[in-house]
Amino acid sequence: MKFSSKSWLALVFIIVFAGVYFGLRWQDNVLPSMPAEKAGLIKATSPLPNQKITSPLLISGEARGYWFFEASFPAKLLDEDGSQLAVMPVQAQGEWMTENFVPFRAKLIFPKPKGKQGILILQKDNPSGLPEHDDELRIPVRF
Repeated sequence: MKFSSKSWLALVFIIVFAGVYFGLRWQDNVLPSMPAEKAGLIKATSPLPNQKITSPLLISGEARGYWFFEASFPAKLLDEDGSQLAVMPVQAQGEWMTENFVPFRAKLIFPKPKGKQGILILQKDNPSGLPEHDDELRIPVRF
């Protein structure tokens, strides 16, 4: 069976179209499987990096007790332009005055963002204000 040049062109078009279509669908539906973490300090199990999020957002994971101050640390959600959408304290779910890992949890409510991407920042609480005590875990998210 011989194909004409029009048949080949149509076949190439169909293959390219299908590849682009299914590639974009796959990208939108793939959920990351690895938690965001700063080794030995904090691990966020929700949301996962590059996960599509909506409001309210459940934030959970575990952090060393010294990541907290008075049983909490701040979380900030920024849009793709760096504008702050929300900020709130994340609460320890156990005894935080320890060097061990302590579970944390929060529900973050935020307005509809303009873009499709953002960043969730889990900041080590630093009541001293000294820059050498600053630390954070940045988690890329999608809206």
